[in-house]
Amino acid sequence: MAKYLNRAVWALVLIVVQAFVLNNINLFGYATPYLYIYVLLRMETDESPNNAMLWAFACGLLVDVFSNTPGVNAAASVLLAFLRPAILRLYVSREALEHDAPSLKVAGPSSFAKYAATAILIHHAAVVLLCYFDLGSPWDISARVLASSAFTFALVLVIENIRR
Repeated sequence: MAKYLNRAVWALVLIVVQAFVLNNINLFGYATPYLYIYVLLRMETDESPNNAMLWAFACGLLVDVFSNTPGVNAAASVLLAFLRPAILRLYVSREALEHDAPSLKVAGPSSFAKYAATAILIHHAAVVLLCYFDLGSPWDISARVLASSAFTFALVLVIENIRR
């Protein structure tokens, strides 16, 4: 029960920060960080897939309500929660994450960075493609995905180093 309460507090704090601070940041017209996915990145590995997708949907839907983006963040977050176990298997050893949440300390800096970067890129690509729904300008879409992903990745590393 304590882990769910801790996760709920983290989720609410990050969603409020996302809604009132980060949604107003649009660096160079391309980069908007989506830091609320940190809750999904740090979810325990023994979490059931259905439970993870439910958390992802709830977080994404709350961000959508505040961002006026109907279902975009919810869909991208559920996609991330669905793909997260496969991404973890790619980069992090099973022994390192027996029943623990992925972090810099548990997974190691290199493995965690690869895992987080891949997950963030997938999430942001889904958000940008769903928001703009225009494949006519691939360079613009690529720039938005990469800039937002880099910004979010930097913020995730800052939070990880502070928590460590």
